[in-house]
Amino acid sequence: MPPRFLIRFHDFNMHTKTLTQLARDLKAHKLSSEELTRAYLARIEHFNPELNAFITVLRQQALTTARAADACIRKGDAGPLTGLPIAHKDIFCTQGVKTSCGSKMLDNFISPYDATVVERLNKAGTVMLGKTNMDEFAMGSSSETSFYGPVKNPWDPTRVPGGSSGGSAAAVAARLAPAATGTDTGGSVRQPAALTGLTGIKPTYGRVSRYGMIAFASSLDQAGVITCTAEDAAMLMNVIAGFDERDSTSVDRPVPDYVAALDQPLKGLRIGLPKEFFDPGLDTRVGDAVHAALSIYKKLGAAVRDISLPNFPLSVPTYYVVAPAEASSNLSRFDGVRYGHRCENPVDLMDLYTRSRGEGFGAEVKRRIMTGTYVLSAGYYDAYYLKAQKTRTLIRGDFLEAFKQVDLIMGPTAPTPAFKLGEKTDDPVTMYLNDIYANGVNLAGLPGLSIPMGFVDGLPVGLQIIGNYFDEARLLATAHQYQRETDWHTRIPQGYE
Repeated sequence: MPPRFLIRFHDFNMHTKTLTQLARDLKAHKLSSEELTRAYLARIEHFNPELNAFITVLRQQALTTARAADACIRKGDAGPLTGLPIAHKDIFCTQGVKTSCGSKMLDNFISPYDATVVERLNKAGTVMLGKTNMDEFAMGSSSETSFYGPVKNPWDPTRVPGGSSGGSAAAVAARLAPAATGTDTGGSVRQPAALTGLTGIKPTYGRVSRYGMIAFASSLDQAGVITCTAEDAAMLMNVIAGFDERDSTSVDRPVPDYVAALDQPLKGLRIGLPKEFFDPGLDTRVGDAVHAALSIYKKLGAAVRDISLPNFPLSVPTYYVVAPAEASSNLSRFDGVRYGHRCENPVDLMDLYTRSRGEGFGAEVKRRIMTGTYVLSAGYYDAYYLKAQKTRTLIRGDFLEAFKQVDLIMGPTAPTPAFKLGEKTDDPVTMYLNDIYANGVNLAGLPGLSIPMGFVDGLPVGLQIIGNYFDEARLLATAHQYQRETDWHTRIPQGYE
């Protein structure tokens, strides 16, 4: 029997509402933040055992925060996000709360501070429901490498939700939270959003602070959000975007009002369709869905033209040299000395290092550390790492050249719908190719967004929209206009209605 609050939640259909709609209801006193929070906590209690979307649930902390939010609302001191529940990917440091990064290495780590993204959302009045499951240290495309077990896709629990932000995606898709944070190093916000029928945005590199976000590949990592709609994403971007002096890669540039910009007309918008996105690995039905989406944009006044990104096919091999190289450096700090997992009874310092790392890291993380160490080693640096960086420059140049002809680039987010759990775990290369349309955006540091555009075999597929630097407002507006014309973003997996 579902908990009492879950029954009430269904009666009022609150979980079917977007973040934007819930914000209006809170402001109009149609419901309280505590009532809303209790309802989401009840859904988590009921559905999470099957989905494994959450690592940590913060029941008492969430209710305390919700009561404080209700007090602010009654006083008239509330902001646009006050009282709204949200979940955080377990890669963001949260003060006094376990931050595991999906790894045994950090299973006992309690963060002494908040990441900037968390800090800003806390100040905006959001209610943290808990921390979501993820691929270990964000290394994966399926959320199967977590120390806490794989996450399951609400659309079909035998399939993956995508990765590495799969816990956040599964939580929002199943309406266990109205929104969640994520990170995108090579597609890890956009790809899970596509495989679970959601909206996911990866901002321009430097647009959102990386302070307190545990590093995987520092020149590629970017915080983002996963929501039901572009309008919801714009609400969150208004809070998390902006300069942070604690992050040396943060860009000091004015932040537009993303919500206010949502109604930009699309007449005259130039959309580029790269021929490289329609390769033999693309499911033709996904390609058909892209063309169907583009036909709607044409009706809205946009023009579509074919373009070429000649070096884009090199994105995957380039990414899997650059990212592991940076990971091998970043993860060297986890040595059993300062914090994190430490082996028992080490005989000497070398034994402490080797056994702590051997026990603390999973297979995929070890694979990438070894790859990264190899490409950075003497005799191989020029042959691999230096060549990859040069290729990265060529990929970026292709995008810049394309943006002289078009305003936005569109195509599939992932080549296929969600695949079966365990289907690709024994074949890393096949797994890596699932991010083939996403990696290049990170290598170039561009903003990218995925929105639902249809279904294949009953599973959602996503349309990827790529913009020029700091053009998130146009991305969100373009997505919002499409969602006004379609209802793909309103679909909820069967059993979670």
